[in-house]
Amino acid sequence: MKGPERLTLNVVPGIPLITSGADLGSIIIAAIDRASLQPRPGDVVVVTHKVVSKAQGRFVDLTTIIPSARARDLAILVDKDPRFVEVILSESVRIVRSDPRALIVEHREGYVAANAGVDRSNVDSGPARDVVLLLPNQPDAVAESLRKEMEAHFKTTLGVIVSDSFGRPWRHGTVGVALGSAGIPALNDLRGQPDLFGYPLEISRTALADEVASAASLLMGQADESHPVVLVSGLAIAERTIPARALIRSASEDLFR
Repeated sequence: MKGPERLTLNVVPGIPLITSGADLGSIIIAAIDRASLQPRPGDVVVVTHKVVSKAQGRFVDLTTIIPSARARDLAILVDKDPRFVEVILSESVRIVRSDPRALIVEHREGYVAANAGVDRSNVDSGPARDVVLLLPNQPDAVAESLRKEMEAHFKTTLGVIVSDSFGRPWRHGTVGVALGSAGIPALNDLRGQPDLFGYPLEISRTALADEVASAASLLMGQADESHPVVLVSGLAIAERTIPARALIRSASEDLFR
């Protein structure tokens, strides 16, 4: 696919606080209609994972957690609440790195991330509760379900990305990444295409879904902005779909595990 010369990103305003069991697709569609944002063929709707997780009811109240001996021992090393560590372990298949600065694990969905993505930010605990939010279940399937629902309503082809913010080896700070995607090639293979001088590209594959998620995160923000949905227009997406799971390196290919 040829890169666009111009992109337009619009916050979808009016998304309410999402609660467990909410019909997220209908909520997003209604907000887009109220804002008179008419999606065009090939547009991409980026949805932050937190509203997906909240709609799925992926809350855990730490006051209900009894940490295991393993979690208590690890909590001393990483200087974290042992109940919090127990939740991280329950979401993980393997510990990659642990020290007083971080607990890096391999999530059950395949991501390698700090704290398995378990998060306290932008989660309303309320009195006598200490609530954390887990990453969504089956984010590629969620993206596909949202895509079908929105395409049926808007009568046009769309892409959908479920996004999060991850840290990276070598560099400080977090960037937007795609946990799930549908309707776009999450991994865009450019191998075999000519460069400026006619030489075929040999290793170039771009993480298209991550790039779009990162652009949308500039509008979503990380604090109290409350912009969980962004409409990205002008991206000439290819017709083929490659899910976000294709972005995850296998352990045999990963030099850092």
